[in-house]
Amino acid sequence: MSAVFALIVFLLTLTLVIWQPKNLSIGWSACGGAVLALLVGVVHLNDVWTVAGIIWNATLSFVAIIIISLILDHIGFFEWAALHMARLANGHGIRMFLFISVLGALISALFANDGGALILTPIVLAMVRALKFDERRVFPFVIACGFIADTTSLPLVVSNLVNIVSADFFGITFSRYALHMLLPTVFSLVASVAVLYLYFRKDWPHQYAMSDLKEPASALKDIRMFHLSWFVLVILVAGYFVSSLFRIPVSFIALSIAFIFLFLGSRSPAIHTVTILKSAPWAIVFFSLGMYVVVYGLRNAGIIQLLANVIEAGTKGGLFAGTLIMGFVSAVLSAVMNNMPTVMINALSIDATPITGLMHHALVYANVVGADLGPKMTPIGSLATLLWLHVLSEKGIKIRWGQYFKIGIVITLPVLCITLIGVYLSVLLFA
Repeated sequence: MSAVFALIVFLLTLTLVIWQPKNLSIGWSACGGAVLALLVGVVHLNDVWTVAGIIWNATLSFVAIIIISLILDHIGFFEWAALHMARLANGHGIRMFLFISVLGALISALFANDGGALILTPIVLAMVRALKFDERRVFPFVIACGFIADTTSLPLVVSNLVNIVSADFFGITFSRYALHMLLPTVFSLVASVAVLYLYFRKDWPHQYAMSDLKEPASALKDIRMFHLSWFVLVILVAGYFVSSLFRIPVSFIALSIAFIFLFLGSRSPAIHTVTILKSAPWAIVFFSLGMYVVVYGLRNAGIIQLLANVIEAGTKGGLFAGTLIMGFVSAVLSAVMNNMPTVMINALSIDATPITGLMHHALVYANVVGADLGPKMTPIGSLATLLWLHVLSEKGIKIRWGQYFKIGIVITLPVLCITLIGVYLSVLLFA
């Protein structure tokens, strides 16, 4: 009976999180599910404390990264970078697509996939419209921004909330994670660019007028903060690796730098401190806590063990087969029921298996890859995608769900397969 209750609570919570009736916050939905799980007895108060210990570093790190990205957006840093990429392409449309893709990958790596998709997409959209591209030429750039943001959100722990949750759960340090994910990220970026180019090969613009581009300097709203931001970014990245050496939680580094950056910019007319703090994704803290408590109910009811048995059976064919199977299981579950609960469920399932050594490493990283890339197959795969579609709708670009399914599945599957090959090779080389 407890398994039935746990499953009902999970499905109800997941439905509310994805549907968001009357703009109901995902935090309220998840916490409501956690309270319901407590009331029906599938979790207990000690489970809540256990979950809090697992997710606090992940969620606070994510909030800090988004605060830093919002400050950079306010001073025009990302628009300046995008305009530089367009000027570097020197009027060549395909080259601009390549440079914008690399920029999107860098932004996602440092500022998470949400920053890459939600900040860069409107900037690129405004830029290509200013270049007088028709909507047929605009659409590939829009899709590329959203797609690249997720497929290249692999290299660092902070590149995706999914990464942070998994790294924290399995005790993976920042530097160790970066070492293992370097090769898969290269595979993913190259595959993403190739697949996007082939899919939209008839729609890419060949040339554009350089005279229609703004000067990059015109995008900057505060030169002092712009120069200061470079020091902040260097210190941020260095701090990540220092945290790995001394076992300092990543959130301590990210939050410290975020609030120092916010304080330094408090006198800038371009930075509205209150607005930035209100825009930070605080709801993700409550969502992660509540959703993980609900998922813990599945574990307590024995449902997680069923998936653990499936994962263990998938490893019988060897390291390569186990890596691919784990990645595709994670990807499909993420596409169907959102990547955050998926990575939590899979992490608990992997932990419930007796698997150790190279196979264990492969399962952990394949789970992350599947949860990062798999959501692109459906509009409901990640909260970032749902928000991204909403932002596009407000900018006059409406993507129908059927249209999204067609594009998402065709583009994601080959990139996922190639990236998982990168995981397999990386495990052999570095584990």
